Order: sequence, then C-alpha cells, then structure tokens
Amino acid sequence: MRCEPVAEGGFDLFADDRLILAHRPETPSFFLGRGEERMEMYRGNFDIEDYVTARLPLAHAELSREGDDWHIALSARPGDPTLLALKLTQESGRSILSVEARDPSFNRFWLRLVAEEGEHLFGGGEQMSYLDLAGRRFPMWTSEPGVGRDKTSPLTFEADRTGRAGGDYYNTNYPQPTFLSSRGVAVHLETTAYSILDFRHAGFHELEVWAMPERIEVFAKGSIGDLVTAMADRFGRQPPLPDWAMEGAIIGLKHGAGSFETLETYLAAGVEVSALWCEDWSGVRETSFGTRLFWDWVASDKRYPQLKSRIDELRARGIRFLGYVNPYLCNDGTLFSEAEAKGLLATDDTGNTYLVDFGEFDCGVVDFTIDEAAQWFEDRVIGENMLDLGLSGWMADFGEYLPIDVQLKDGADPKLMHNAWPVLWGAVNARAVAKKGRSGDVVYFMRAGFSGIQAECPLLWAGDQSVDFSRHDGLVTVIVGALSSGLLGNAYHHSDIGGYTSLFGNVRSAELIMRWSEMAAFTPVMRSHEGNRPKMNLQIHHDDEVLAHFARMTQIHKALLPYLSTLRDEAADRGWPLQRPLFFHHEDDALCYGVFDAYLLGRDLLVAPVWQAGETGRTTYLPAGEKWVHLWTGETFDGGEDASVEAPIGTPPVFFRQGSSFEALFAGLAALSAPSPS
Repeated sequence: MRCEPVAEGGFDLFADDRLILAHRPETPSFFLGRGEERMEMYRGNFDIEDYVTARLPLAHAELSREGDDWHIALSARPGDPTLLALKLTQESGRSILSVEARDPSFNRFWLRLVAEEGEHLFGGGEQMSYLDLAGRRFPMWTSEPGVGRDKTSPLTFEADRTGRAGGDYYNTNYPQPTFLSSRGVAVHLETTAYSILDFRHAGFHELEVWAMPERIEVFAKGSIGDLVTAMADRFGRQPPLPDWAMEGAIIGLKHGAGSFETLETYLAAGVEVSALWCEDWSGVRETSFGTRLFWDWVASDKRYPQLKSRIDELRARGIRFLGYVNPYLCNDGTLFSEAEAKGLLATDDTGNTYLVDFGEFDCGVVDFTIDEAAQWFEDRVIGENMLDLGLSGWMADFGEYLPIDVQLKDGADPKLMHNAWPVLWGAVNARAVAKKGRSGDVVYFMRAGFSGIQAECPLLWAGDQSVDFSRHDGLVTVIVGALSSGLLGNAYHHSDIGGYTSLFGNVRSAELIMRWSEMAAFTPVMRSHEGNRPKMNLQIHHDDEVLAHFARMTQIHKALLPYLSTLRDEAADRGWPLQRPLFFHHEDDALCYGVFDAYLLGRDLLVAPVWQAGETGRTTYLPAGEKWVHLWTGETFDGGEDASVEAPIGTPPVFFRQGSSFEALFAGLAALSAPSPS
C-alpha cells in the first residue's frame, strides 16, 4: 500500500492501484469518540446498545516518511495536538496501518474506506443470512445466533418473547472483522473489541470499534483465490481432515447404550458409517428446553456401561466413536469441585466462583487466561477422560458465552476477551490432541469462532438451525455460512442434517431431512443430529423411506472421496475452501456474485440444493465460459444462463464441469441414486 499526500492536510492510500482511503479536511476518514455501552447477556444472547457522547472528526493530517514507512499524525485542526498517530508499514504480502491514540479518554474509533458502485463484499466471519454484505450493517460479537433470526416471523417473535433468543440476520457464533471486496482487496481489523462493519453508505465503508484497534491490515491480490490464500496465510490453515471423516456419515444418536443397537439399523440399511457420535456420553438432564447433556466430562457408567470396550469393538469394525465437550462445568458435577479447589475457575467481583445460568442449571467458567487451567482441561478432561477412553473426536461446543462481568485471573477485560474466547477454547482442544500425538486423526468441530480460529479448529459446524426451510434459520443458511467462512480461510464446514432447534411446535419433516441429506452429501462431512427434542421429532431411522434415501446419499458421499481428497490437497496448499461461491472461479461473470444458494464443490461440481419446501425442481445460474452436465440425466447446459431441472427427492440439482478429469467418477454417481417414491 502506498501513501500519497494530497493538498493541505489530506492524503490517499492505495493498495496496488486501487484507492482504499481518501482523507480530506472536509471529508475526513478518521474519527475518535467516546461512548457508554450497555451490554446484557441472557443465556448467550446479548442486548447491546451504545450512547455516543462525542464524535470528533480528525480533519488535519501531517505526513512524514522514514525509509519505506509513513507516519501520519491526525488532529482536529492545524496546530492542535496529535490525537491519533498512524504508522504505515509493509509486511509479508500485506500493508499494516498501526494505530496509537494519544488521548486515552477516547474509547470509540471510526474509519471510512472508499466504496465503489457495484462493489460486492464478503466475509465478516460466518454469516448465515447474507453472502454479499453490501448495503447492510454487521456487528462483530460472538453470541448465540438466535432462533428464527427473522424479526418478521412468528418463531422469532415467540423466541424473543419467552427468552430474548430470537436473534437477527447479523447474529452469529463466529464473527470476524475481516472482509473481502470484489475489487481484489481484503481488510482486517486487528481487535477483539466489539466492532461493526457498516456497508450501508454508497460512498464509503465505515468500520467502528469500541476501543482502539491495534492495527488495520490491507491485502491486495490479483484474484479472489489469491485473496483467500492470503487469508489462510494470515490466520492459519485448518488441519487436513482424515479420510475416515469424509468417507462415511457420522451418525448422531443419544440413546445411551441403546445407541449401539440403533446404529445397527443404519448399517443394515446400507448406510456408509464412519463414526457413531454420542453427545450424551457423560449423561443427560431434562429441562423445559428439552433433553440436555450433563456438563461433567466424565463417562457415565449408568448411561454407557463398559463404554471403553464398546468403543474398541466399534473401532475393530472400522467405526470411530465421538463425544461432546464444552468449556464449562456444571456445579453439581465432580469436575467442578476439582477445578474450584485448584483455583481454576473464573470469579465474580466478590471473589466467589462465577456461575453462568445455562437454563435450569449453573456452570463455572474454566479460566483459560491462566496456563494452569488450560493445561488441566487439556490433560485431565480431554486427555484422560476422552482421548484415553478411545474417542476420535467430539463437538467442542460453545465458546461464545463468556460473561462480560466475569473476573479473569490474568486481569484481562472480559469485554475484550469475549470475542477471543472461542479461539482460546479451540487452542485448548488442539493442544490436548497434539499432546497425545493424534493431530490429523482426531476431529473436533466447533461453532464459535473469531480471528485465528482457522488454525485451531479442523472442522466448522454451522450451529443450531431451526428444523425447517426458513430463509434466515433453515437449510439455506448452512450454504451461506460455509461460503462466507470459507472465504476467510476455513476450508472445512458442515451442519446438523435436519437442523437442531425444535421449539413452539416447529418439528422436522421427512422432506426436510432428505433435502438436507442431499446437500450434506456434497459437503466435506455428513453428520446427523437428533436435535434438542429428539422424542418430538422425526429421526432418520424412524422412517424406512428416509433411511433408504439417507443410505444412498452416504454412498454418493463416500464415492466422492477421491475428488474430495484433491480438494483437501488444495486446502493444504492454497488454503482454499472445499465449498466455494460461484464467483470464486468465475470472477468475470457478474451474475455469479448474486448467487447465495448454490455453490461449487471444488472447481468441477456445482451444487444447487432444493432448500424450499414442496419444490420438485430447481432453476439455478450456471457460470459462463463452461458447459455443465446435469449429474443425473447427462443433459448438457451452456454456462452464462439459468438452467432448470427436475429435482424429485433423491436427485438433488448437481452439475459437473464438462472436461473435468473426474468426469467418469461424476457420471458414475448417477447409478447410486434412485428417486424415493413419493
């Protein structure tokens, strides 16, 4: 990035030849201010507002140069004291604008960047509603995403009314203050404070931080693919997934010891099974929300007698066993007392152990800001209780719940640690696995994240969708989540087949499970989940038609392993995600930028899942410059226009690129699919 002084007190910043920032005294780019925030948390949902008491434009800039570095002193007017000192440096493929506020009373920062007409913007972590961020405002704060996530829907209304849990389009478990532009640039805010990416103004993009950011990083590359590689270089590569995680389905069951018997039903139906996932391995408790897990990470002999030998028996048959863990300990469990006695739990302002209400039970917070607590969890909980038991993976849940009034033992401000917590949690899991020499074999999956989670988490999971086809909390949001997070260097993504949250009479249909299974077959990992109210909802093994359909989808997924393996190599080499937006390989096709509900699996497969109820066909755009072959009929379509195909259950809309080196493999998939009877 180069700096060019302009007129008196102004300057321009360019990334290559692209204008990034245009500061003028009459239209300044930098502002400092003061604000008084109100933040309230209720079971992972936050009510946040700000009262801005001052906002000062820094109209005057004075520039100086030392070698290749630029120094920029910003003040309100010529002759006034410097309030903000910037240093522009170049470092390993990025430009860094370091930020130093000279007056510590300022606690708000705003930066305006140049916006161009027709510009498309992506990223912001894992966004579930909108792939293109242009025209909207996105707070960066890890939280529960909410139920329904649509203020116009009855489901969201009820969730808000009864538990302040409805959410909105911008709520996400995994925010990240980083965005990519169709102009070939990416911008990252290095901060863990509450921040906002605001793309509503036609003339500029405004970035807001409720603290002073450490720096602003700018990347400029010649292609979207190169930008994504730069993101993976910056934030770290996800560890490659092992074959076992991609060559069959992970079957989620929570029936206690009966889960092993139910698994046989899947195997007898021809389901390709890679693992049995029993999140209830440590026991359960009943609440008004549904059956919840017992958050004491010790195998429940009552619910799973002789679990280690059962795990060994499965492993001998080529089937792994997965469990569940999160960074909290219920206060009626054994590990809570052990951790409290060792001084490993965070406290309140009176010095007592801080208890978090998780809905009819309370938990302590393991304080990962101190090495002793992190090591205890790594060795005692994950190492001894899980890995030594024979687990090959787990859901590493939560991470977004750190209370903002907790007292951390290293003295850190919890409002600044809140966003960082998921990354600390991911690192605890990564180190525990590494200590046992199981890196690259054990697979844990997380929903919470922030900047840097890429290097700590081998597999993202899309969180708790509603068990429906809704626009903002249903099946289609999983596609948006995979694509948005993938552009920031997260290569591997998956979801709960059939969704998770069943509330207020909202229950699964056979159609939903089958359509979700069809999509999941064309993602890195297939995993089922019985949901929060398994007894009230249809399960895959409850319906012979659904089970037979699921078996076929797992067979298709397994057959794709040679292709997925090449994409895994690309992820390791270039940091590219397996699921990619259409414009990833077709940047010159303007129509690709508007597609959020279809994706490329690698370069050669285009997947357009049926995500609306009652649909038996699908029309989707096919990128120009290629010929695309319908997977099931062999019909060829020209790119650059919409294609309409019939899509009865059992034949999801999938196309492969004519001339692909995997054309024979793709063509052979048709033999594995037979439409289920209606």
